[in-house]
Amino acid sequence: MIIPATTEDVPALVALVNSGYRGDSSRQGWTTEADLLGGIRIDEESMTDLIKAPGSVVLKATDANGIIQGCVHLQDTENALYLGMLTVSPTLQNAGIGRQLMQAAEEFARTKNLPAITMTVISVREELIAWYQRRGYADTGERKPFPMNDPRFGLPKQPLEFIVMEKQLKPGE
Repeated sequence: MIIPATTEDVPALVALVNSGYRGDSSRQGWTTEADLLGGIRIDEESMTDLIKAPGSVVLKATDANGIIQGCVHLQDTENALYLGMLTVSPTLQNAGIGRQLMQAAEEFARTKNLPAITMTVISVREELIAWYQRRGYADTGERKPFPMNDPRFGLPKQPLEFIVMEKQLKPGE
């Protein structure tokens, strides 16, 4: 089931996201950033802020017992829905949860009458970029700097930048 997260979910979401992106636990899946960044991916305060922010929702994917298996952050912008922090438990990756969360994001964008979904991806994450491309996302050519000196985003082990990707949504698709 995919439903909006609440502030009660914050501890579980923070544990999930950090396990999916950083540290040794993230190496069980293919989405790890452990070789690129140290530190944490998100803390409880930042996750709470995302859930409470206007135009923002964190969707959670749960199993039949209510255990959170994945999540994605969606932010309503003027012309598009921003998608970030797509996370699936490292031990459950390749089970279709990420695809389900992406479909839920597209349905959410359509309910808001937004014509596109945008995201930023670390430019050296070639396998992840290819995964998004297979789902209809394209590199816009735009680049954004990675916050190299802000530990809230992790501690870079090399120079990094983001690429901006976008998928145009067709009504009723």
